[in-house]
Amino acid sequence: METIGLIGGMSFESSAVYYRLVNEMVRARKGGLASAELILHSVNFEEIVALQKAGDWDGAARRLADVALRLQIAGAGCVLICTNTMHLIADEVAAKISVPLIHIIDETAKSLHAAGRKRPLLLATRYTMEHGFYADRMKGHGIDIMVPDATDRTTVHDIIFNELCAGRVHDSSREKLIDIIDRAMEHGADSIILGCTEICLILDPNRLPLPGFDTTTIHARAAVEFALGAEEDAEEEAA
Repeated sequence: METIGLIGGMSFESSAVYYRLVNEMVRARKGGLASAELILHSVNFEEIVALQKAGDWDGAARRLADVALRLQIAGAGCVLICTNTMHLIADEVAAKISVPLIHIIDETAKSLHAAGRKRPLLLATRYTMEHGFYADRMKGHGIDIMVPDATDRTTVHDIIFNELCAGRVHDSSREKLIDIIDRAMEHGADSIILGCTEICLILDPNRLPLPGFDTTTIHARAAVEFALGAEEDAEEEAA
């Protein structure tokens, strides 16, 4: 089994979900008491948020690239950045390591393609919805994302940072998100991307007005497929 390297802490609320999902998926595949070979480096989110607010994406890239390299040196066979927003600098991080960086946008695009969805609404932080990196990468996969209007983008961003990242889940905020989804449906959205790794804490992708795609689950599953794929290939060769 390949060792999975997780860059977490952004926020630790969603990193805990990654840890649980990866281990549950390995146990489901292998049975018994099986769990993942996994290394988690959790950063101080306060420092990362300060870099985001300052627009210092170069500084953020250096910080996460250093963490990624530490994970590789420690034995990780792949690396995941456990947040959508910080994939803004994923290419810079990937360039500093020689093991695969499993990209959350690419894996989400594969899931959308498999389901025949081409016009998803993206619910995410303001950085992810507005900086263009997410939309551009999705366009490369033939998917044209929608984002909420400016007022709704602020609502989603504030729910993520002021509530979910602080471990607070409010029914009133869930209702606001559902209202945003309903409006997107009226404008042609055919699916929903839970494009922040905390949104799964408040929205169940299987209980939405449109098909939901939880990037946290999708990303974790891709890591497990990578880790166990190497093991299963070796078993086949030995047989």
